[in-house]
Amino acid sequence: MKIFLEERRRRPRALWRLLLQLVMFALLAALLTSLFAAAWFVLGPQVRLEPGDAGRLASSPELFLLSTLASLAATLLSLWLAGRYLDRRPFRDFGFCIDRGWWLDFAFGMLLGALLMTGIFLVQLALGWVEVVGTFRSGLPGVPFRTAILLPLAIFVCVGIYEEALSRGYQLRNMAEGLNHPALGPRGAIAAAWVLSSLFFGLLHFANPNATVLSTINVSLAGILLGAGYVLTGQLAIPIGLHITWNFFQGAVYGFPVSGLQSAGASFLQIEQSGPRIWTGGPFGPEAGLFDPVAVLVGCLLIALWVRLRHGKVDLLKELAEGPAGRV
Repeated sequence: MKIFLEERRRRPRALWRLLLQLVMFALLAALLTSLFAAAWFVLGPQVRLEPGDAGRLASSPELFLLSTLASLAATLLSLWLAGRYLDRRPFRDFGFCIDRGWWLDFAFGMLLGALLMTGIFLVQLALGWVEVVGTFRSGLPGVPFRTAILLPLAIFVCVGIYEEALSRGYQLRNMAEGLNHPALGPRGAIAAAWVLSSLFFGLLHFANPNATVLSTINVSLAGILLGAGYVLTGQLAIPIGLHITWNFFQGAVYGFPVSGLQSAGASFLQIEQSGPRIWTGGPFGPEAGLFDPVAVLVGCLLIALWVRLRHGKVDLLKELAEGPAGRV
């Protein structure tokens, strides 16, 4: 039993907590996606299926939104269950101690994501590698732009919340706890967990369309950027805000592919891209190009500056590597 349970707190060890939470998330996501899709087919507009329409429906923006909502619900529910029955900690300890300061950090994260992606777009525009060929494009037949743009907004908000809650709020924290041994110490454990969770985050995107080795490395670096706000503050406000606007401005504002996927619904700009793929990222989007590491470096420096201004110091938050003292 020592292999499975911590002796002092009588709860599963960090590795088992990580595995069990992933299993809960996968099962809940599959169940909720099926339920949401069934409800949409029953209660939504009646669609007459023709031969060959199954593939079209499976990739429809509506079902993509439903699967994203299901993933968000599965994440929040699995984190609550894991916190209660595995971690023995309240949900807020996963980065959701929401107060006025949390929302201030969230606003900074949103501004930072928009600025970083705008910088990537303007550099490519100045180099002649991007040409704007249209504006206010609606990708939904018969749906005006002002309505269609709500679809990518909803998707990117959901993705920003659930990916950060999983990758940073749960995985990084539990990895840091599990690695917190005298040889590393709390700060060393957090740094190692920061890197390992970012590598896992990058590998998860390797299955995306048009993924490359460089895109996987860059998405891992993006995990470092997204994790910076969490390891310095212990809250998910900066990572969630940054993730939402990074994706939204990338796909729905400037018309780039987002991790190999075209933005569903609408985009403010419609572009044609040229230039060397190693810099632009080609069909995967900017995250597969060499501008991405530059944006990551700038973003990390700005996050450190913001934390210094807000809290007076920049240091890894040792509490992330500690267990829920007094909560059994």
